Amino acid sequence: MSSLFADWVAAATAVRGTTKKLEKQAALAAYFATLDDEDLAIAARLFAGGPFSRADQRVLNVGWSALTDAILERSRAKGDEIGASYQRHADLGDVAAELITSAPPDPRQLTLADLNAAFEEIAATKGSNAKRVLVRALMARATGPEARYVTKIAGGDMRIGLRESLVEEALAKAFGREREAVARANMLGGDIGTTAVRARSGTLEGAAFAYFAPVGMMLATPVLDLAEVGKRFPPPYLVEDKYDGVRAQVHKSGDRVEVFSRTLDRVTDRFPELLDALRALPGSLVLDAEILAFREGRAIPFVDFQRRLGRKEVGGEMQSEMPSSLVAFDILERDGRPLLELPLAERSALLRALPLEGPLRVPDQRRVDLTGDDLVQALEGEFSAARERGNEGLMVKDPRSPYRPGRRGMEWLKVKRALTTLDVVVVAVEWGHGKRHGVLSDYTFAVRDDEGRLRTIGKAYSGLTDTEIAEMTDHFLAHTREDRGRIRSVDPDTVIEVAFDSIQPSDRHESGLAMRFPRIVRLRPDKPVSEIDTLATALAIAARQGGAP
Repeated sequence: MSSLFADWVAAATAVRGTTKKLEKQAALAAYFATLDDEDLAIAARLFAGGPFSRADQRVLNVGWSALTDAILERSRAKGDEIGASYQRHADLGDVAAELITSAPPDPRQLTLADLNAAFEEIAATKGSNAKRVLVRALMARATGPEARYVTKIAGGDMRIGLRESLVEEALAKAFGREREAVARANMLGGDIGTTAVRARSGTLEGAAFAYFAPVGMMLATPVLDLAEVGKRFPPPYLVEDKYDGVRAQVHKSGDRVEVFSRTLDRVTDRFPELLDALRALPGSLVLDAEILAFREGRAIPFVDFQRRLGRKEVGGEMQSEMPSSLVAFDILERDGRPLLELPLAERSALLRALPLEGPLRVPDQRRVDLTGDDLVQALEGEFSAARERGNEGLMVKDPRSPYRPGRRGMEWLKVKRALTTLDVVVVAVEWGHGKRHGVLSDYTFAVRDDEGRLRTIGKAYSGLTDTEIAEMTDHFLAHTREDRGRIRSVDPDTVIEVAFDSIQPSDRHESGLAMRFPRIVRLRPDKPVSEIDTLATALAIAARQGGAP
């Protein structure tokens, strides 16, 4: 018989109740050790934040409205009660727990298998009304504590101080394995559930690279001054233009080609003109790349190219006016051989041996073997030349570096522009003034602290076009969490890039910082919220400018 979901909830509550990493790890490890293989796989996936693995492209597509309706029906509360509860908690899962705890219990106790089957049925069901029926049926069986986590998982917002890397560590502890071996198997196979079972059985080394299960993309660290490059790692340096496009990961096996965004979503149909050229490549492979458009040899600005991004399928006039190209700058797998642990210089040689033609290309790459002022002078020249070519700036990479999926380190550095910008997420919006009185045009935004919490850092209302503001108004109205009249708190799902003159200490915002003269550079629909800039980065900028608190 499958284990009770209540036991999973108890473990989750223990994790949520401590800030100490070792205590979280111990609670998970003890729980994992009690489960059979089937329940272990389900439990691990749920703790990783969702009902399905990274290799599984199914999604629930359950919105805020469906969840609140199910909570209201199960709890028999009124609409104003859910609003008042949300004001206290600012977390819909906690609202569900509070309101449903006093509801009559259902005699049918939820098991992990029950929950898994319900999520699979919801994902397979078409139509919002049909999904609502299934969500209400699932919530009808949940106790208050269970409802908290059903809501969190379905809404895609666990927020219990748990990252997938900690789940990996707990699995290693539970079954006496090396943490690195667990992490490698999970990264290659794309399924923390399967990895959990492999950890128990001692077959982690059997994990193979799973095609069409995108891995996290290696991230670059911004540098605020070219003189910082020489402090990060010694020469030589590999220097490439930084393209202002859409980050993409390409998987090819046989005749099948799929393109994934940096949020690991399938976006193949948005770039049809790339597919024939990718299919023509021999063998199987996984590429890390940037997709953008060129005109007369120069990259089209992202603000123009992003018009394609909101469309699930592109064709006709848009495709002919702005045909996409793919600039491949790394290769992660080739013909069944994972390449992640090879040095970048070796990966680059394998990449440049590919017969890339037509809309496929590699970036020009220069080797710089200098130090001190000579290095800074050379990079200044490279930066100016990249900007002249219409590109965003420079990438400076360590040729000895492995590929680190989903990690940001000092082995890849990005130099974008003299004026620093931050990628932030919108958490609240206001109705505008004057000619913008009928649209939500004033955005309050946040960075992420070390524990993953969002901390407000500024507010901006300039930079977007009237068309963009109108489109975002529709989006924010549909994703409002709380309507406070002139101001609305909204789902934190909209990433924007914000420029500013300086960052200063301030008690106006939760971060303890405030931007001076912030303005919106652009919307970033290509960037997931998990990749917004951190409070630590903002503090570093403030310190450099002499304004650290």
